[in-house]
Amino acid sequence: MNTKNDQGVYINFERLEFLGDSVIGTVVANYLYNELQEDNEGELTRMRSKIVSREKLNAIGKELNLLDHLICTGKKELFGDDIYGNLLEALIGAVFIDKGYEQCKKVVFKMIITPHISLHEVKKEIISYKSVLIEWGQKEKISVEFSTAKELSKDTDINYYCKLMVDDKQLVKVREISKKKAEEKAAKRACKIMKIIN
Repeated sequence: MNTKNDQGVYINFERLEFLGDSVIGTVVANYLYNELQEDNEGELTRMRSKIVSREKLNAIGKELNLLDHLICTGKKELFGDDIYGNLLEALIGAVFIDKGYEQCKKVVFKMIITPHISLHEVKKEIISYKSVLIEWGQKEKISVEFSTAKELSKDTDINYYCKLMVDDKQLVKVREISKKKAEEKAAKRACKIMKIIN
């Protein structure tokens, strides 16, 4: 993304993403602080994590068709899904620089919070199935073990497998593009098999 500003200086979108990420986090934190007055710091932190998750920001950026407005030298179809969230953050960062915090706050509400966030629904969302499964195992005194390793595969996009053992018996085996995604996928499948979640 080698775009220059009016002075001929290359624009660094990653710096805008960094700024936009911080501004979104601040606006959401302030929103939650005001709306959820009975919740403690831990719950507020979990709620903020759900709202500003990479998946959620990617989905919002995609819905806004932000990639259509990107000027770049590379092929847009080669970008992964994270480009949408990155562009959303960069856009918010640019609004903050041009218009200041109060105007930026209005934009965050208009583009993210008002159309996409229901606090009731967010409270029910699960961030990490792995955490849910581990907590369940501790509560029920059942051993839960993730055996994850890199594998050589003809499919170069899928590099990791995860065997999930429950009470020393293999419950599921999955493959994914990263260790984290493999473990989450295995945990989600296991939670559904054992009806820990609906």
